[in-house]
Amino acid sequence: MIEFEPDRFRWEQIADVLRQRINDGTYAPKHLLSEVQLMQEFGVARGTLRKAMQRLRDEKRIYTIPNLGSFVGQRTAPSTATDEPPNN
Repeated sequence: MIEFEPDRFRWEQIADVLRQRINDGTYAPKHLLSEVQLMQEFGVARGTLRKAMQRLRDEKRIYTIPNLGSFVGQRTAPSTATDEPPNN
């Protein structure tokens, strides 16, 4: 269980931890994020965890399939102005 900062919502702090794990490769693409395991790890209620996961869904870092669970999305390279297709 992590030490939560008292001046920030717990769901925001959980989202930060999960985001870091996704970014550093701890959670590979298609990794199942178990609500039960994460609730136990962070010592929070399901609603708190779901709020954190909703933030990650909004950021397109995870996706949810009804009756299957939430999974880590594919990592994509950051977009730059040079990523546009050439004009022929």
